[in-house]
Amino acid sequence: MSRLVLHPTSEAQWQALVSEAAQAADCKLDQDMESYLVFLLMRFATRPEMAERVMALDYLESLNTMGSQRFEQLRDVGDQCLLYSGLFPAHAARKHVSVDYYVGMGRTAYHQLSEVLQHSIAALYQQIAFGFVHLMDVLHAIRAMDSEHRLEPVLAYELWDKTGSRFAERVVRDSVDSQAFFAKSVKIFH
Repeated sequence: MSRLVLHPTSEAQWQALVSEAAQAADCKLDQDMESYLVFLLMRFATRPEMAERVMALDYLESLNTMGSQRFEQLRDVGDQCLLYSGLFPAHAARKHVSVDYYVGMGRTAYHQLSEVLQHSIAALYQQIAFGFVHLMDVLHAIRAMDSEHRLEPVLAYELWDKTGSRFAERVVRDSVDSQAFFAKSVKIFH
């Protein structure tokens, strides 16, 4: 973020951050997707215990539950997978899985939600399942606003290759362009 702008509410602050990141990631999010991402960030901003969860077990457990408990478990699995893949991609390496593991599990959880729910909320979760990578790209753009937390080129290549992430593709291309520029510069001075 280039400048600090304070908004009257935390919701407005998150909204501005998501909007700026979507623009930086070149992702067009409709109002429902943008709002979902804002409320997801607000909901998990104060939940550090999230890192302790084993999402695969939570997902399997959700298959054996019914009603609102199943809805909440599937939503939490999808949301946590989205956060991990977008904001904490290095966490996957520490768990000895690839980031696309979280992408696949998150998409599946949201798709399951769309099948067990009815009405317009089901359509939203179906849209999130299909747009998972775009939402992940927006979260990567949020990370990239802090120069210390940019996506590493090797991880970016893996994400681009396995998920089609446009943000990751741009990181790879920028890295390759930087390396080519550096190589040309070295040749000029020798």
